Amino acid sequence: MKKFSIGLILLFVGLAAQAQSKIGTIDAEYILAQMPESIDINKQLENYNKELQGELQKNINDYQSLVKEYQAATDTLTEASRKEKESKIIELENDIKNFRQKASVMMQMRRNELTNPLYDKIDAAMKKVIAQEGYTQIFHANATGLAYSRAEDDITEKVMKIMGVTPKPAPAQDSASQNKQ
Repeated sequence: MKKFSIGLILLFVGLAAQAQSKIGTIDAEYILAQMPESIDINKQLENYNKELQGELQKNINDYQSLVKEYQAATDTLTEASRKEKESKIIELENDIKNFRQKASVMMQMRRNELTNPLYDKIDAAMKKVIAQEGYTQIFHANATGLAYSRAEDDITEKVMKIMGVTPKPAPAQDSASQNKQ
């Protein structure tokens, strides 16, 4: 009788704990891609990338002309001048390598700077849905740790509705790829 009572109590505690939890998912990346502001952000990132590529190309051009000058004058240079030009060439090579590495970090920083306000909007709308519907936990749907989620637990569409974001239609497939399906 004692085991039965403990089992019954554990069952009720388990059910009560489950009843108190409401878990949902959200795909913030999908929402971000659907937001009209993302078009402008992509253009800004594209322009910033072009700016960085232009700066890199300028350094490459400087490097190439320095190498040509060195090769053309290598026979007439004094030992000191030759070493000075070689060190400039090596320095410029290192600058180019460092710039390439920094450029990807700079692009990510710029992306974060531009998208953070949009993520704040998504977060605010998500908090409204959480408050309205009593969710206790929300997981990111595209996170690597989420293996399965029921469609009815996905709050992505609800958040988009609060934000006034209408999903863009999926791109049309050509007839060859539709026939394969």
